[in-house]
Amino acid sequence: MDSSSPSVLTDEKEPPRGPLLERRQELTEALAASPYDLILYLERAVVHSHLAYPDLAAGDAYRALLLADEVRDESFEYHDQAKAALRGYRTIPCPEVLNHGCLVDDLGQIVDGEDIEAAGEYFILANIASVRCFQVLSLSLLLCGCLKSALSFCERGLAMVAHNRELHEIKGYIEQVARRRLRKEPDEPIEINNLPDRGVVRREVYPWSTHEPDRFSKESLSFLNNQLAKMAPKCEVKVSNLPVLADGESSTDGVDIISTCNQLGLFAKQDIGPGESVLEEYSLLTANNRHKESTCDACGTELPPLQSHSKAVSCPECYDTIFCDEFCFAKAQEQYHPAVCDKDVDSIAKDPDARDIDESLYLLLLARLLAMSTHQDIHPLEVKEIKYIWGDFVSVSLNDVDGSITDEPPPEWTLPFSFKYNVEIPLHILEKMDIDIYATLDKHDLWVFNTAYAKFRGTASARKNPRDGRPDVAAVHPFWCLANHDCNPNVTWEWGGRMVLWARDSRVVGNQPGGIKAGEEILNHYCDVNLPVQQRREWAQGSLGGWCMCQRCRDEAVKPTNGFKEHAAS
Repeated sequence: MDSSSPSVLTDEKEPPRGPLLERRQELTEALAASPYDLILYLERAVVHSHLAYPDLAAGDAYRALLLADEVRDESFEYHDQAKAALRGYRTIPCPEVLNHGCLVDDLGQIVDGEDIEAAGEYFILANIASVRCFQVLSLSLLLCGCLKSALSFCERGLAMVAHNRELHEIKGYIEQVARRRLRKEPDEPIEINNLPDRGVVRREVYPWSTHEPDRFSKESLSFLNNQLAKMAPKCEVKVSNLPVLADGESSTDGVDIISTCNQLGLFAKQDIGPGESVLEEYSLLTANNRHKESTCDACGTELPPLQSHSKAVSCPECYDTIFCDEFCFAKAQEQYHPAVCDKDVDSIAKDPDARDIDESLYLLLLARLLAMSTHQDIHPLEVKEIKYIWGDFVSVSLNDVDGSITDEPPPEWTLPFSFKYNVEIPLHILEKMDIDIYATLDKHDLWVFNTAYAKFRGTASARKNPRDGRPDVAAVHPFWCLANHDCNPNVTWEWGGRMVLWARDSRVVGNQPGGIKAGEEILNHYCDVNLPVQQRREWAQGSLGGWCMCQRCRDEAVKPTNGFKEHAAS
């Protein structure tokens, strides 16, 4: 590690991973029993930091910061609970958590000039905790690569305690990294609005998760095939052997033998002719990022003309929510809509800036998933539309670092992350849904959001608005995405309320005849197969976490082609 780079949150040697995981579990159980205890959140943030999960540390510190606000303001919803949770603590409990970076020396500033006794012990403790939250948030977000948010929290902390040593050190690290990334001279000023605010974090099945099914078990395959029979009677779900995604330029391009892994896939049980329908799937896991767009709230299809004889149906409780027909209205009432009905969530993340379009759609898919989970009273990762999707996870051992991480995320970390879309707005959406974000930590912890995002990326499909070409509607169709990606697919697709897969009339490579023989795997395409190999692989790096290693990509990487001219769904 570069001597000029920050440690995780402490200069002490990191404890072994096993005891840290045990301590994390103890703190998580303690939070279940005392969900408004900001000190427990800060303790868990430190453990997450030692485990090299800076994103999860930031999530815990942010919840602790919100609870500190609750303690200070009697008008806040959870004031009494947050204050009661501090009973029994001394002014500076858990010195290894709070007394960091000379917080005690800042006590006069923390009290904000008031007499310490008059301010009250809880008020003082909340202020001390807030400073620690700003320290954890700013350094953790720096380690994730979210420089703008990191500097924002750092400056908020310095506004509270202007001479805090650790916050000044962290600000120096942020500015150092910012100058390097923006290619600025050492004495050039840093404009916060110009800083990058999107980073990457670990993309994995977390060691404590109990919600990832054995996707290859007889029970899983039986469930999936029973569901599939209704939408793709000529297909079945089986285990498929796929090439492993590469980290970047691969020496195995042009080599016949490469690393492979097992995943689920769709296979033809019978011959399927060119142009024949393969699958027709309906999903309610959809998102629309236009505030006043004429699309069905349930399935995302264009609404019929809103005339007196229209089939469109408005929700009787929130009239602005419209469904394309009685079927979609009934399905929405059954699976998600009561959780958000008349809850003022419709405008969140709508009509985003062009740079935020993709992130807004992923966020709104998460919002729909949370509504489905809440209404169906199940854990978000147990919702059947997402449960069996593989999120292109990297093994925990490959994601691990040696007890400290540099000021840039390791290359093995591939899950896009931002404070705004992964932490702040999801919690805001839950609060709008009248959900207690503290009492429901087991369902709404940050690692749950991250897991859902990992499953969405690379599997969600999007539709572009014909007026401006911007993606404005997205959906997750779990069986469509079980058909694995290949840049020489034997099917193509169209989404308009229902996802339809049909056999191609001809293949992309060599213009070979289309159709699928019994026993062959259904090969789907998640990106535009007209793109050159470099652009296809860059797409795969961003969405799937690595370079595509299908036969076509490997062949074209060795011997570039001029590409192919065809229409492809995107």
